[in-house]
Amino acid sequence: MADVRRVKLPGVGVLHTFITDDGGKCGVITHRSGHSDLITFSDEADGADVTKVSLRLSEDEAHTLAELLGGTRITESLSALDQIPGLSIDWFTVDYDDHIAGQPLGDLGARGVVGLTVVAVVRGDAANPAPSGDFKVFPGDTLVVAGSPEKVAKAFSFYRTGELKHRSPVDAPPGG
Repeated sequence: MADVRRVKLPGVGVLHTFITDDGGKCGVITHRSGHSDLITFSDEADGADVTKVSLRLSEDEAHTLAELLGGTRITESLSALDQIPGLSIDWFTVDYDDHIAGQPLGDLGARGVVGLTVVAVVRGDAANPAPSGDFKVFPGDTLVVAGSPEKVAKAFSFYRTGELKHRSPVDAPPGG
């Protein structure tokens, strides 16, 4: 059995990694918001030409993959232990066909999503912490956001489609 390493990612979830018998490095990030990222990664010993992969899975897709691989649903129990009530820190990788691609971040609060912060935009190996609303986002960038799971989901929906679902009174800006 492989030696599995477990790392708590505060506000995000849990990262489990292991090295395969043939030297491959594999991991799963179980997010508090319910989805998972299946990843492969490398370190300095692997060299620069190693392909890295990240595949975002919904909760249902993660269960399906686990069942196909003969696994269990233990990650649900582990991730439940690491919850910070009311806070989710998650990331959104921008694709070419996403609404936000080529656009400035803007102000989601002005659009009714208050209580959400873009913590950083990661571009390549560089992080741009606390970016302003005029920070232009490009395909391949990763937006790191913090807020309630519902607001994170609304922001991701907006970044993807350019549309917000219905606004609840909790999301309405003050005086609006």
